[in-house]
Amino acid sequence: MVSVPTASATMACAPWCPPHSTCVNDTACRCDPGFTSSSGEVFTDILESCDDVDDCTLGKYPCHKSTYCLNIEGGFKCLCRPGWKPVFGSPNGPQNTVCEEEISFPNWTLPHETNSSSLSQFFKRVQVLQRNFSPARAQDTIQGIIKGVDELLETPGDLDTLPRSQQHYVATNLLTGLERVFRELSKALPKGPRHFSAAGGTEMSLEVMEQGGKNITLSVNQTKMLLDWDTMQESGDSGTSVVGLVFSPGMGKLLAEAPLVLETEEQVVLHETQKGMLQDISPIQLSDVVSAFVSNQNTQNLSSPVTFVFKHSMMPGPRQKVFCVFWEHGQTEYGNWATKGCWVAFTNDTSTTCQCTHLSSFAILMAYYDVQEEDPALAVITYVGLSLSLLCLLLAALTFLLCKAIQNTSTSLHLHLSLCLFLAHLLFLTAIDRTELKVLCAIIAGALHYLYLASFTWMLLEGLHLFLTARNLTVVNYSSMSRFLKTFMLPVGYGVPAVIVAISAASRPHLYGTPTRCWLHPEKGFIWGFLGPVSAILSVNLTLFLVTLWILKSKLSSLNSDVSTLQNTRMLTFKAIAQLFILGCTWCLGILQVGPATQTMAYLFTIINTLQSVFIFLVYCLLSQQVREQYRRWLKRVRKIRLESEKYTLSSSVMPETS
Repeated sequence: MVSVPTASATMACAPWCPPHSTCVNDTACRCDPGFTSSSGEVFTDILESCDDVDDCTLGKYPCHKSTYCLNIEGGFKCLCRPGWKPVFGSPNGPQNTVCEEEISFPNWTLPHETNSSSLSQFFKRVQVLQRNFSPARAQDTIQGIIKGVDELLETPGDLDTLPRSQQHYVATNLLTGLERVFRELSKALPKGPRHFSAAGGTEMSLEVMEQGGKNITLSVNQTKMLLDWDTMQESGDSGTSVVGLVFSPGMGKLLAEAPLVLETEEQVVLHETQKGMLQDISPIQLSDVVSAFVSNQNTQNLSSPVTFVFKHSMMPGPRQKVFCVFWEHGQTEYGNWATKGCWVAFTNDTSTTCQCTHLSSFAILMAYYDVQEEDPALAVITYVGLSLSLLCLLLAALTFLLCKAIQNTSTSLHLHLSLCLFLAHLLFLTAIDRTELKVLCAIIAGALHYLYLASFTWMLLEGLHLFLTARNLTVVNYSSMSRFLKTFMLPVGYGVPAVIVAISAASRPHLYGTPTRCWLHPEKGFIWGFLGPVSAILSVNLTLFLVTLWILKSKLSSLNSDVSTLQNTRMLTFKAIAQLFILGCTWCLGILQVGPATQTMAYLFTIINTLQSVFIFLVYCLLSQQVREQYRRWLKRVRKIRLESEKYTLSSSVMPETS
């Protein structure tokens, strides 16, 4: 008798069942748990085999999220991830295995080439805490470090005698070391909020929790931090999550007189608004120095900013500017203050709200500036000029709207240009400085952005119309061109600026409005949402202007004695020259307001840009014979109405006397 090693010997049992199976009857077999055949669990084909099933990739993940799945023949194991261990009472391997991260004291050593007995004593104390550390003693260890740092910075001893650069180097070591140690040791604490403090004022506020899903607010001394928990966690992180805020009053003294490095764009903005930072006076710390940390170590480019609210230690003066800064130690070993990724969201005499897209050690600095006084003459020219512009634009718009003798495609273009410039100048004159409410200021900045872009777009359409007019000078009726402009001028004139503003507002809405003006913030190149389209329009208009002049020159050289054609061509030449100013070339002076010629360029820009509206009224209204005739008719009508009114008044006064 031949035995079948893979099937149980039962009555009516199929003798051909393959390995890892049992017989069902004399014609069928069933694969063992963890194995399957191509025909399913039960099969009747003698050529079938039972193959191992990869339980780790089949359907729902079978292990706890703190473990990884290892497939074995006929089953699987749930093993702890590297650096993790089974929780108390849990085996390592079965399906119900649950693991926790192995917590160890990070390596933290004395900074090299630093001769300080006080600092050496502190690191000896740290080494003792490191040798005696266990997860069960995490709270006592953290309290010991808090107390050690507090005593070191309250009585620094020979740290005070070190050069400033060495003190900054020591501060960098302390800040980065505390962040690493607290991030790791806090994972061993029980879930929930915790607060540690020492006699000298050093304190730490933190929260330990499983995967979050809520907003967190932490406070130490006079500083508050608000963050969205979801942005702090690593993708797929399944362990304990920690967020903490640390403050030590002596840290600011170690960081005194540290240099401040501004972003390039911020330097340009400061050059435009102030004459410059006084180089012989270092920035002053206006707040506590706090360090923020979370369990996720990748916090250099957060999806949503973290908010810090700092109380001021003193009131900023009129010649001082406030900065939101962080301690950067990547460029040099000594470190420096930097502003990259941080900005002032709100500030007043007593507090400043900062927002940052990364985590580090933060503070508020106050820098002295040679503040550029407002030029009273330039202010008078601006207000008088804008008032004159508004009057000219209003008269021009009414003329284009009411004078039927000149109404055509060209007049429609002039009308829309005048309306956009009128609204833009009116809003600029009345609301450019309304920065008290941030939301209102952002709305004003967005409206100005749209109105000035719309003005430039209508300027572009005017240049295109002038070019087409010169090109079709000899054509009596070029209705196709007129229909084209009438069809597309409204969607282009008002739609294109709306699209640009919508994209800008959707991408960076917080950059509408600055602390001093309701205009586009220059941070991250946001101002190019206006300068880019303006530069493109100016370039196209200049090209169209040169081509128009070339066409007119060719036309003048080939003219016969046709007087009407000669007059039309000369008029177009005059309009083309005037159009060079009207179509925005004066705005080049606004872009050139940098360097030593800033004041001169500001005067030229203000005066010539004011004359832009006068040009529109002069060229298209007063110098038009049809408009002048219409003005005469209106004046005659007004005089006639006035005479009739006087006659009626006189007759009314005489009648009672005769009666």
